[in-house]
Amino acid sequence: MTIQEAQKTVDEWINTIGIRYYNELTNTAILMEEVGEVARLMARLYGEQSFKTPEQADSARADLADEMADVMFVLICLANQTGVNLTDALRDNLEKKTRRDAARHAANKKLT
Repeated sequence: MTIQEAQKTVDEWINTIGIRYYNELTNTAILMEEVGEVARLMARLYGEQSFKTPEQADSARADLADEMADVMFVLICLANQTGVNLTDALRDNLEKKTRRDAARHAANKKLT
């Protein structure tokens, strides 16, 4: 699925199953909540925190994928609501990063 297709699919889902978009401020708060859920799992899977039970650890990788998808879903909602074409935005952002960071990263001894 392309980013453009994802934006269209999310819009169709929202307008049929979801009834309507939450307002932009509500979706921003939901986005922060979802990012926090990704952070919680990352801290346990790759950081120094542990899971409360072994059962939680068993399902954590699948949960991480699901939480990342939640972040994408809400971000796409916000893009749709604010008229942002994420395909164009990502392309432009990568071009900016390439111009700005190519020499910087190549010269960074921490990365080599």
